[in-house]
Amino acid sequence: MSAPLSRAPLFIRMHEADNVAIVANDGGLPAGTVFPSGLTLRDHVPQGHKVALVDLPADSAIRRYNVPIGYALKDIPAGSWVHERLLKMPDARELDNLPIATVKPEPLPALEGYTFEGFVNPDGSVGTRNILAITQSVQCVAGVTEFAVQRIKSELLPRFPNVDDVVALEHTYGCGVAIDAPDAIIPIRTLRNISLNPNFGGEVMVVSLGCEKLQPERLLPPGSFAIVDERNVADVGESAEAKLDVVCLQDEAHVGFMSMVDSIMRQAEVHLERLNARRRQTVPASALVVGVQCGGSDAFSGVTANPAVGYCTDLLVRAGASVMFSETTEVRDGIDQLTSRASTPEVAEGMIREMAWYDAYLKRGAVDRSANTTPGNKKGGLSNIVEKAMGSIVKSGSVPITGVISPGEKLKTKGLTYAATPASDFICGTLQLAAGMNLHVFTTGRGTPYGLAQVPVIKVATRSDLARRWHDLMDVNAGTIATGEKTIEEVGWELFQLMLDVASGRKKTWAEQWKLHNALVLFNPAPVT
Repeated sequence: MSAPLSRAPLFIRMHEADNVAIVANDGGLPAGTVFPSGLTLRDHVPQGHKVALVDLPADSAIRRYNVPIGYALKDIPAGSWVHERLLKMPDARELDNLPIATVKPEPLPALEGYTFEGFVNPDGSVGTRNILAITQSVQCVAGVTEFAVQRIKSELLPRFPNVDDVVALEHTYGCGVAIDAPDAIIPIRTLRNISLNPNFGGEVMVVSLGCEKLQPERLLPPGSFAIVDERNVADVGESAEAKLDVVCLQDEAHVGFMSMVDSIMRQAEVHLERLNARRRQTVPASALVVGVQCGGSDAFSGVTANPAVGYCTDLLVRAGASVMFSETTEVRDGIDQLTSRASTPEVAEGMIREMAWYDAYLKRGAVDRSANTTPGNKKGGLSNIVEKAMGSIVKSGSVPITGVISPGEKLKTKGLTYAATPASDFICGTLQLAAGMNLHVFTTGRGTPYGLAQVPVIKVATRSDLARRWHDLMDVNAGTIATGEKTIEEVGWELFQLMLDVASGRKKTWAEQWKLHNALVLFNPAPVT
């Protein structure tokens, strides 16, 4: 497809067995349009929406990606607009009798010689940024901490040019919750592991109120964090005496608001001194820990941006790096594709376990996976969660899945890991931060200014029109794949090279330049009291 989208009428079919395709042209196509194949549109079909390639009888399967994404509720003549109101969504795939570790691809050749400039941490992890993060044990302290952070940025940070930023790890947890409920471990370990993200250099500083349920010692018990002295950084063993740096606002020593602020600033200065002494070092690309995610998806997500990210995922794994894909409801309908790609039966069973847990979680709320799709998804051509899932999974590339982690856990293995998270952009990003990502890749078709203060976020547009209109928000234009200007492989390599530049600090993402930062949102399936 080398012709510009504004000229020749074009559709994109994902598999030769598909009986629908999406209209590729900007603005869609009017009724009466004749494609080179001879197919004539019976209706106006918006860009990204499906057209019937053949007559589709009632109750017949509508196939895209060679998967039934729905069943026709009535006869649909060839050339008709196929939208969500004409489809019955398939039932979810059962979680038994799945193919287990059946796909055994030939190993891809190692990708050697690629490096970036990062901040090496005592535990061997590597930061792509050098940030002072101030952890909060409870939402109550957020206002005071934010006031102090603004003063730190204006009064202290200019003295420490090697420190990239100061961020407050604000959240809505910490008290008024069932802190001992079984599922409370999820938000607690999430906040703990975010505090230990590689981009924070092993420096741990906590602001506490004093009376909250989530006491600092419970949030970061001895052995979970590093002690830093003026000479060096040392890992703390389980039996070591760890001195957690806590500013407690209810401490009797604080007389007045400014006393609290001054105390936070004094402690921050100590951490800034140590962070400022750090320098970037050349490290192999294997030190990258990349979280991939999509938000504001459209029908082009699975055609352009996500396949390019999937190709880049393969490149990263070949280079020895770690990649996480997530969003449980947005891969649930492809569970058979995932379990078949598991490197071992244990990995497959781990994915099944996480899917089953999430099914039960949704059932408790009297909803199912169909609640995932948004008005924007549908306006962008995605009829239901099945179609959305088929396009989402391709971000994971083709390499074997070698690990599974539950929400809030830290990454345990190299290679490709399924990190179980909700599909909410902010919650997924928060959980991937906890897993230890030092670089984030986010694809979008409808457009979103999403960003994180804690880690660089590279934004990939699915359509050239979005990349044109949001030229100073999108970092990569994968829409060039649809126009035939570039291949999936070319955009995948472009993204890979950009990752190395962003990780090295040689380039900033648009979200970084504009300082567009979404709030952290902890996933808390436990009761609120």
